[in-house]
Amino acid sequence: MTEVVLAAAHDALARGEEVALVTIVRTRGSTPQRVGAKMLVFADGRTVGTIGGGCYENDALGKAREALAARKPTLAQYELSDDLAQETGLICGGQMEVFIEPLQPSPRLVIVGAGHVALQLARVAREIGFRIQVIDDREKYANAERFPGAEVVVEPIPAWLDGAAIPPSAFVVIVTRGHRHDLDALRALATRDLRYLGLIGSRAKVARLFEALAAEGLPPERLARVHAPIGLDIGAVTPAEIAVAIAAELVAVRYGKIDAGARPMRYTPPVLSRAR
Repeated sequence: MTEVVLAAAHDALARGEEVALVTIVRTRGSTPQRVGAKMLVFADGRTVGTIGGGCYENDALGKAREALAARKPTLAQYELSDDLAQETGLICGGQMEVFIEPLQPSPRLVIVGAGHVALQLARVAREIGFRIQVIDDREKYANAERFPGAEVVVEPIPAWLDGAAIPPSAFVVIVTRGHRHDLDALRALATRDLRYLGLIGSRAKVARLFEALAAEGLPPERLARVHAPIGLDIGAVTPAEIAVAIAAELVAVRYGKIDAGARPMRYTPPVLSRAR
């Protein structure tokens, strides 16, 4: 059963799906499963494997989904002679500790645009563990030679984004070559649930794009989730410096140092629009 659970975890991570691994790490007395028994929990509640069944397994499933949402591991303890066990007749008289570990795939970074900032960002992000995908309509810029190791897509940006299957766990940055392309990309992406969505540009440009989409009826709460202007305020000017600022923000979101959503709708972050 352990092999089945680990194989399912491997497949989920390969798909870019986050899962939680539930493992019995300590037992005392009589328990329905031994140390090492595992269960894999998906965000939607599906499971593979078992740690013994009953209400305590259901409770562990709930804690696993909470751990997935918080992206933090937790340790759960169960008395198998308590009321929880009595509900299902699993009165074994033992104790059990379960370690619940969220497993995250190498995060997917979709870079919309293939200009100078995109090139530098792909290099930095690849070094810190992101899987890179680049989309642009210019083969001169979007090609494997410029972006080694990345998945490169050469298609019209709005058409590709409209049909692209981008998982909620993905990080997406919009760094196209102009306002119109940025607007098209933001229009296609702002309504999606994503781990991170960032837009490059000056405060004035961001304000104009936000106002244009608000006039089209896009809810303010969707715009409030956009990190714009993109990147931490480190005084970045060159494409390489801007890439570092963006990558730093991606890392901060990845590890919970910056809230990925519910960002205040404001236009005061750094101006990072001078280089493409």
